[in-house]
Amino acid sequence: MAIIINIDVMLAKRKMSVTELSEKVGITMANLSILKNGKAKAIRLSTLDAICKALDCQPGDLLEYESDEKT
Repeated sequence: MAIIINIDVMLAKRKMSVTELSEKVGITMANLSILKNGKAKAIRLSTLDAICKALDCQPGDLLEYESDEKT
């Protein structure tokens, strides 16, 4: 997938555990794991908003675009 989700990077910067983020955001550990491992097909804007609030960051801090094309 061309979109990379850097939740683990922001968790490390904020010195926060996945469990703590899960509790603050109100989503399951399984769903956070899916996001962290790049297996997610979509993310709700309300979930992205909650993650950004919990991690005190911008969506661009979490999302990164990488081209699938090899040039």
